Amino acid sequence: MPSAMLRTLRPALPILIGASLMLSLSMGLRQSLGIFMQSLTHDIGISVSDFTLAIAVQNLAWGFLQPPAGALTVRYGFRPIMIAGALFYIAGLALMAASHGLVTIMLGAGVLIGVSLACTASAIAMSVATRATPPAVRSTVLGLVSGAGSLGALMAAPLGQILNQTQGWRIGLIGFVVLSLALIPAAWFAGRIDRVPLPRAAGAEIGDVSAGAALRGALGNASFLVMMSAYFVCGMQLVFITTHLPSYLQFCGMDPMLSAQALGVIGGFNVLGSLFFGWAGGRWNKLMLLGLIYVGRSLVLAWYFMSPPTAGSTLAFAAMMGFLWLGVSPLVAGSVAEMFGLRWQAMIQGVAFMNHQIGSFLGAYGGGVIYDMLGSYTLAWQLGLALGLTAGVVQVAFALVRPSEPPLVAAGRS
Repeated sequence: MPSAMLRTLRPALPILIGASLMLSLSMGLRQSLGIFMQSLTHDIGISVSDFTLAIAVQNLAWGFLQPPAGALTVRYGFRPIMIAGALFYIAGLALMAASHGLVTIMLGAGVLIGVSLACTASAIAMSVATRATPPAVRSTVLGLVSGAGSLGALMAAPLGQILNQTQGWRIGLIGFVVLSLALIPAAWFAGRIDRVPLPRAAGAEIGDVSAGAALRGALGNASFLVMMSAYFVCGMQLVFITTHLPSYLQFCGMDPMLSAQALGVIGGFNVLGSLFFGWAGGRWNKLMLLGLIYVGRSLVLAWYFMSPPTAGSTLAFAAMMGFLWLGVSPLVAGSVAEMFGLRWQAMIQGVAFMNHQIGSFLGAYGGGVIYDMLGSYTLAWQLGLALGLTAGVVQVAFALVRPSEPPLVAAGRS
């Protein structure tokens, strides 16, 4: 980090570190739950689609509760919402570790962790980081925070796989419970953002208006609606991979450790991608970059699934997909902040994210249903490829409508 930027950000560093750690843990633990799917489902007598239904419920709970969680931060502050989310995460993992049937898996992995993610994951963490940084360095800092959110998978996935193989899935989940305890101090430090006053709303920003008026303003904006629709496909692709890649590799007879290595590589290259797209978002059209990410992901998906996997191709796939993974986060967060300002950012970004999670539901549960029905993931990845290319092309085409300035800002002035 350049010294000038470091001096600028020094007062906000405890907040940014807390938000980064909170995001890293909440996303890393959640992305690694698929490691336990085969052994857990076999041990307690549920099907793969039952487990993926719980993950799908998690994504729906996360998505539909994200706008209310964002609105509650305006009324009560970020700190109490984030700490409550940390406690829900710990409870959800503990309930999973003690589970003996579908109901407790649904409550733990589905409902409780879903509620927690609405309070601790990307929309809230990125809103905290946005408010803590000045506009001149905001996109780059959002890339840094988003990149830090990938580091959790580098630790959680290998740890979970080692414990799962040597001690069983229950001990693996207990290890996750221990890791999740760090969410509480992370949320506490990130909650210092409540002491930072909001800047005055200006121009097209939505400032001192009601939540309903802010929501109507967002849903009446064509650029926001296009971005939100493409975000649906983003969620479908990513959650399909995190949920089903371990099962796919096992189905193909690959080393069980390869899935953990792949998830770790995704996390590592995600750091690079987040940094790059955070930097790029401060220089080029954010909607254009989003569209290119979706197209790129789809092409990588097609390349990997069109031939039998090897260890080398799987890790190369993980590296390319990881680079294109959470780079969307600084672009979406920066776009919402530019368009609508900071007061209602968490809520408006949460509305877009709710659509993302509907896609996540289909990626997790739909992939499991297709696998159970056909004994193959071929149809699932073909659908993901087709929808991803469509979303990316439409997003790029819409960005080209206003090539002289970021389309969301332009739309906000109309």
